[in-house]
Amino acid sequence: MTAPTPTLIEGFSTLASDYDAVLCDVWGVVHNGVAATAPAGEALTRFREGGGTVVLISNAPRPGTGVIRSLDQLGVVCSAYDGIVTSGDLTRSYVADARRRTVFHIGPERDIGIFEGLDVAFGPVDVADYVICTGLVDDDRETPENYRTVLGLMRERGLFMICANPDLVVERGNRLVYCAGAIAGLYEDLGGEVMYTGKPHQPIYREALAKVAGLRGRAPRLGRVLAIGDSVRTDLKGADDFGIDCLFVTGGIHAEELGGRHEPDLTVLARIFAEAGSSPRAVIRQLAW
Repeated sequence: MTAPTPTLIEGFSTLASDYDAVLCDVWGVVHNGVAATAPAGEALTRFREGGGTVVLISNAPRPGTGVIRSLDQLGVVCSAYDGIVTSGDLTRSYVADARRRTVFHIGPERDIGIFEGLDVAFGPVDVADYVICTGLVDDDRETPENYRTVLGLMRERGLFMICANPDLVVERGNRLVYCAGAIAGLYEDLGGEVMYTGKPHQPIYREALAKVAGLRGRAPRLGRVLAIGDSVRTDLKGADDFGIDCLFVTGGIHAEELGGRHEPDLTVLARIFAEAGSSPRAVIRQLAW
């Protein structure tokens, strides 16, 4: 598939009137893991002031309430969004249905909040009934290869994994760190079975659209819904598979391969879109009005 040269826009205002609702990525769009992206907050606020509805849609392996607390700490303005849906929320639903089956958790201590209030038993890999991966225990130092041995033991036992964050990498300041999706991908390479609860898979989009419908009193037509994100693998593919438009932010996780945050190479971007088999409605360096 040959993709045309992407349309680069300077501001979301040129497209905003075409949409009733926005499903907006969080990390890489409204903040970079260290601080809020102020122009993005302003753009989403102005969209809402014009009658639009914004639901943040995140692959964070934590409940939406916890992510909102983080947004407050990073300085993301609450006027930028109406609600949030996370892969952590969908993971919690699975755990609640599983009741007292024993789970082996792969992830840092900070993610334990995903299990808060749920009737769940924890155990080591040799007695667990299934696995939930929320990330690397130490993503500052580890890579997915550090988990190959334990993944091999999981595969031997035929354990099913729930990946609570399908992202492979995410920005933290000016660098990239590995996420749960990288571990899950390695487990699949070893023959393991994985269920992904976040983007680009459709359950999180259905949940987000249901939230939009509740906020607006009715579900908007898919043609009036726009996804905004910075990842080809999750945001662009997820929007395309779900049948909605996407505004692609070039200054996120793909910035370096595109030649930098300020002047993305549109020829390279066209090739990346062609290889992915998906094209966005438009691209923008940084979400801004």
